[in-house]
Amino acid sequence: MAAFTHDWWIAYWWYLALLAGAAAERFLELVISRRNLGWALAHGGREEGIGHFPAMVALHSALGVACVLEPLLAPRPFLPALGITAVVLVLASQALRYWCILTLGHRWNTRIVVVPGLPLVRRGPYRFLSHPNYVAVALEGIALPLVFTSWVTAVAFTVLNAVLLLRFRIPAEEAAMSRALAESRS
Repeated sequence: MAAFTHDWWIAYWWYLALLAGAAAERFLELVISRRNLGWALAHGGREEGIGHFPAMVALHSALGVACVLEPLLAPRPFLPALGITAVVLVLASQALRYWCILTLGHRWNTRIVVVPGLPLVRRGPYRFLSHPNYVAVALEGIALPLVFTSWVTAVAFTVLNAVLLLRFRIPAEEAAMSRALAESRS
């Protein structure tokens, strides 16, 4: 167990600054999402898969809280090699997320909202992956806690994200897109 040394606290305060930046980024995403929701609804979009959205918000909020608390409740030494690698992965996940946001434009949302008649996007990261934003979320959910050796949070978020959310969200999103495409062909 790591002692709460002066160096540990300095590293922890830097970690809190990173977490604050991640929280600010999440807030910006919600602003973008709300704006895009208005655009989508004004263009005939409809929201689907509403039932799992509160669980997704709760899980993502819990990730932030757990990242703050685990180092205090189960202190481990800050490992620079792991921490620096994890910060690079956090930044990479943000870059991928904003590549998704820029590629989808008004169509990007934290909710499942499909505007009938619009074709599937096959450019940007969507050339390579069907759901690159979820890759960004998964990568961040692993890397953000590992910046400060919070492996319990990293494992718990990853498992809960995969089992409780992505298992439902990706099929709901796929079904919504399929329905919209079928409607536009009729």
